[in-house]
Amino acid sequence: MTGEEERLARAALTRIVEPGDETANGWLDRYGAVDTLRALGSDTPLPGVSRNRWAGLRQRARGLDPEADLRTVDGLGGRFVCPGDPEWPSQLDDLGDGRPVGLWVRGRVSLRMWALRSVAVVGARACTDYGAHVASTLGSSLAARGWTVISGAAYGVDGATHNGALAVGGATVGVLACGVDVAYPPGNGPLIRRIGEEGLLVAELPPGAHPTRSRFVLRNRVIAALTRGTVVVEAELRSGSLVTARRALALGRVTMGVPGPVTSGLSAGVHQLLRGEGVVVTDAAEIIELVGSIGELAPEKRGPMLPRDLLAPEAARVLEALPARGALDTEAVARAAALTKDRALARLRELGTLGFLERNGDHWQLVRRRNQHPNR
Repeated sequence: MTGEEERLARAALTRIVEPGDETANGWLDRYGAVDTLRALGSDTPLPGVSRNRWAGLRQRARGLDPEADLRTVDGLGGRFVCPGDPEWPSQLDDLGDGRPVGLWVRGRVSLRMWALRSVAVVGARACTDYGAHVASTLGSSLAARGWTVISGAAYGVDGATHNGALAVGGATVGVLACGVDVAYPPGNGPLIRRIGEEGLLVAELPPGAHPTRSRFVLRNRVIAALTRGTVVVEAELRSGSLVTARRALALGRVTMGVPGPVTSGLSAGVHQLLRGEGVVVTDAAEIIELVGSIGELAPEKRGPMLPRDLLAPEAARVLEALPARGALDTEAVARAAALTKDRALARLRELGTLGFLERNGDHWQLVRRRNQHPNR
C-alpha cells in the first residue's frame, strides 16, 4: 500500500509531468516519488533531461497543493490510485516506463475489479448511423453479459458505446484526457456526469486539467492496457482509434475490427487493420470468444434450415435426380441416382410421403410450391 507521503508526491507529479513521460517514470523507479519531487527544488537536473526542460518542470512544480487536489476528487466521490494500491490494475504495468504516475478515479466501484473483465470499444467521432448503431449494440450486449465496456467518452462511437452499456445497467469506464471534474467534450457533459455516477471516470491528469491533442493520443495507451482486447468500429486511415489498436497489439492484447462498406472512408482504417493482425468481429459473442475464458464460444452461425437438409444421403440423391420440370419413371431415377430399382422406389415413396414428390402412374415429379425452388 502506498504511504501518504508517496501518494502526495505522486499526486503532485501528475501536475508536473505529462502522461507517459518515460524519463520521469525512470526517476520514479530509481529515486521514488518523494525524492523526485524534492529534486525539482534544485537547479541540478536529474539524468536524462536538458537544463531547459528541467527549468520548465521546475516552473510547473511551483505553488503546488496536492492536498487540495485530493480533497477535490474526494468531494466528487473519487480518489487517487497509485501503483501498489489494492485498486491499481496491474495490467497497466505492462506499459513499463510509460505507465501512469497514478490515476484519478471518480466513481464508487473498484477500477481493478471492473478492469479484470473488460473490453475497449473505440472508433470515429464523426461516425455514421451504422457505426453508432454497431457501437451501441456492442456496448449493451457486452455489458449485459457481464463485461465492462471501456472507451474515451468522446463523440461518435465512444459515446454510443457508453450509452449502450448504461442502457442495460451495465459497467462502463470513461478514460479521459483531462481532469475527472472536466466535461470534455462539452456536448457529452450529461453522459460524462452519468458515467461518473453509475460507472467510473479515470484520468492521469489532476482535477481541472484541460485536454490537448497529445494528451488524447497518450490516453489511448491506457485504454489499450486496461482491457483484454480492443474493438475498432469505424476509423479513417489516420485515426486515434488505430493508435489504440496498435498499442493493444504491441501489448499482446486481442485487437478486433468491425468491417463496414468498402466504399466508406470511415471504414478504411478498420479494413487496413483487418488486413494485418486484426480479427473480424460482428457481435458481442464473437468478441467474448476471443477475449474470454476457455469455453466461452460464440454460437455457430448458419443459414436457415431447409426441409431437404434433414434428408438421409440416399434420399437426397434421389431428390437431386428429379428434373426441375417434367417427370421420370423409377428406372430412370435409379440410373441417375446410381441405385438399384428397388432401393430407388423405396426412396421415391419416402419422398412422396414427405411431400417432396408426386406420382403420376409410373412417373415421379417434383411438387411445385409457389415462390419456392422445386428442390426446396
